[in-house]
Amino acid sequence: MADNWRARVRQRRSRRDGGRHHHQEPPPELSMDPRAAAENARAAPVEESMVTSAVYSRGQRVETPSTLAQTARRLRRVPGEMAWIGLYRPSEAQLLTVGEEFALHELAVEDAIVAHQRPKLERYGDTLFVVLRAARYLDDAEEVDFAELHLFVGPDFVLTVRHGAAPDLPAVRRRLEADPELLARGPEAVLYAVLDAVVDGYAPVIAGLQNDIDEIETQVFGGDPKVSRRIYELSREVVEFQRATRPLLEILAGLTAGFEKYRTDQELRRYLTDVADHATTVAERVDGFRQVLADILTLNATLVSQAQNEEIRQLTVASYTQNEEIKRVSAWAAILFAPTLIGTIYGMNFSHMPELHWAFGYPFAIALMALTCASLYAVFKHRGWL
Repeated sequence: MADNWRARVRQRRSRRDGGRHHHQEPPPELSMDPRAAAENARAAPVEESMVTSAVYSRGQRVETPSTLAQTARRLRRVPGEMAWIGLYRPSEAQLLTVGEEFALHELAVEDAIVAHQRPKLERYGDTLFVVLRAARYLDDAEEVDFAELHLFVGPDFVLTVRHGAAPDLPAVRRRLEADPELLARGPEAVLYAVLDAVVDGYAPVIAGLQNDIDEIETQVFGGDPKVSRRIYELSREVVEFQRATRPLLEILAGLTAGFEKYRTDQELRRYLTDVADHATTVAERVDGFRQVLADILTLNATLVSQAQNEEIRQLTVASYTQNEEIKRVSAWAAILFAPTLIGTIYGMNFSHMPELHWAFGYPFAIALMALTCASLYAVFKHRGWL
């Protein structure tokens, strides 16, 4: 039976990958996943990826089994208890082992194996499968780091599969264990606490993005030529953040819609409503960031265009001034050239030249020069060259 279940999961994955042969390239979501190399190297026991496994009764930890099999046997032997198992980047074989042990639906296990899923909520019988995308802001790199988190929530167990540093699930476990009354409300209390941690983790990201936007506004009005690239990169991060937060509202709406059908505890209902309020605020802020960045990009393009127009205007003014100077120089050169031409002609000293021996030749030449210069001056002055 277990072999048939594993075969179905692998067959579905093969169909999803397009019927690739074993020697062909793996799909991108697997080729980018370092778990694939580890899985091919050896089939490690699931305990190597198990961070913590605890069994609770009435909100108190009663046992910390060292193996997955011990946890499953304890749940079967003692009804009414709950197990919370945390896995960190498990391999395919390890997830298949967990799926068999807790009778998880093959489609949910397949999604957990492939990973790189969008946030979603799916119900398989009495088990919920939830995909979340946690985020944290890296101050040094000034960028957002995203991490995927899968949760299997059954009647008496919670299985968390973490693929990144966020969220801080050990802190969530400590907070719940410090509140036995809340933890005693069952697996849904763990689910809501994890949702709360993911949403609360968005607050520092919002603050970091807001700070980046403020800095970008300063750069835009300061005329920094590198700001366009930063706007583009930040816009991509905001879009990615929006993809992580927007589907979260659908998840919370789906849980809220099942309050009556699944008889959710009143305290957990209030808990989830508070988480939904915070998630809505985050989604609205992210939407606002995207609009602000679009406006900043438009403003930056306008300012760049204005700066270019100003540069063109200044170049035009400089070119006009230069042309005016050239006109003046050319005009004076022409004025000075006329008497030079006349003087040159009458300075040739040929024996047979008209007016060469004329008594009024010299005054005539001077007068001709003056008349020519005056005429040229009048013409250039009229045209605005002088």
